[in-house]
Amino acid sequence: MITSKVLLVIEDDLGLQKQLKWAFEQYEVVIASNRDEAIAALRRYTPSVVTLDLGLPPDPTNATEGLATLKEILALAPATKIIVVTGNDDRANAIHAVALGAYDFYQKPVDPDVLGLIIERAFQLDALERDYQILQQQKPLTGVIATSPQMQAVMRMIEKIAPTQATVLLIGESGTGKELLAKALHRLSTRASQPFVAVNCAAIPETLLESELFGYEKGAFTGAVAQTKGKIEYAQGGTFFLDEIGDLPFALQAKLLRFIQERVIERLGGRKEIAVDVRIICATHRHLPDLIAQGNFRGDLYYRLSEIVVDIPPLREREGDIITIANALLQRYCRENNSKEKHFSHDAARALEAYNWPGNIREMENKIKRAVILSDNNFVTAEELEIGTDSDKSMPLNLKSVREAAETIAIKRALTYADNNISEAAKLLGVTRPTLYGLFEKYGLQALLRNHTDEHQD
Repeated sequence: MITSKVLLVIEDDLGLQKQLKWAFEQYEVVIASNRDEAIAALRRYTPSVVTLDLGLPPDPTNATEGLATLKEILALAPATKIIVVTGNDDRANAIHAVALGAYDFYQKPVDPDVLGLIIERAFQLDALERDYQILQQQKPLTGVIATSPQMQAVMRMIEKIAPTQATVLLIGESGTGKELLAKALHRLSTRASQPFVAVNCAAIPETLLESELFGYEKGAFTGAVAQTKGKIEYAQGGTFFLDEIGDLPFALQAKLLRFIQERVIERLGGRKEIAVDVRIICATHRHLPDLIAQGNFRGDLYYRLSEIVVDIPPLREREGDIITIANALLQRYCRENNSKEKHFSHDAARALEAYNWPGNIREMENKIKRAVILSDNNFVTAEELEIGTDSDKSMPLNLKSVREAAETIAIKRALTYADNNISEAAKLLGVTRPTLYGLFEKYGLQALLRNHTDEHQD
């Protein structure tokens, strides 16, 4: 059955060519016997996935021609998923091929069922990457990288409330991307063509903040040599973003409340009321009800600001987002610093997932940027990231619950580190395959069995 999935098989053995073409009839299989034929097929069919025998003519006894073919394919089509096929005694070249950019490797003799699972995973990854590119081209939330259910819910909420005129309060720890989401609200709103003006209440001295917000008239104070508009006026017709609203001085809160209620301001030293049409978005990492209870924040202002509240989860609570965001940042900083393409080593991936990220995405940006600059290798290590781990992150006190939670996490991580290979995951966990299957059933993890191999692939 011919489908839109094109699989390029680069293999000089005629018998194996026929076997693979028959075994993978669910794809559109294109055969190439050497490098020239492979490049010609690549240009003509633009396959998403390629299987590449490293032992190609004119010297099929070593991997020189196969590795050269690999490099040329990746130079022409970097997104192609290449699965290199090697002999039993050629693991070193297979690992070298993966370091050069191959998606995976498989050692002969060929078992079509096992190889087929690797190929299908490669097609699935390719589909995910294409979907992501489409989303990026649509750019509904440019710059927001999120696959976790927690952040998907936040993004859906942002998309719903963006076209409205509601005042929005974004709540989240420092470094979670509050300003990024505020800009997304602006871009998706009817005010997108008008200014987006941001003021950080914690970054401006209290003595200057009032004039920064509301502006001043000539002669209002020493040094006021000309009439000056405030940031609120500059946002006319657009969006005014007040970051760290919890740090707004109490004396200014009454003046801001009046503006929110009446949509008029008065410059310092002025008597004229100035109407300003803006949408207001605020953000804070502080718990405003606590500030109200302490007498440091006005309750009436809080209720005006919180027409819609969006809670942004910290990075440590966003399932699956840590490694996704880290990979995106790694590639971005490689491009920005003119560095060769890098990947995370296994120990770095483990450390990224285990770390608590108190500084959230901002902290991650700093650590990855530094590692890219200082690393001389293709793989960034945990040591270069300079992160430790928290072994007791939010663990329950009940011992049975602790054990179940720990075993569930260990199973998921073992599958990730074993590249979805059940046998290898069982070895990492120190259990047999039947025991591992029993744990899947015990903890309701049967869904994880889909798209995983059951045999060792080495």
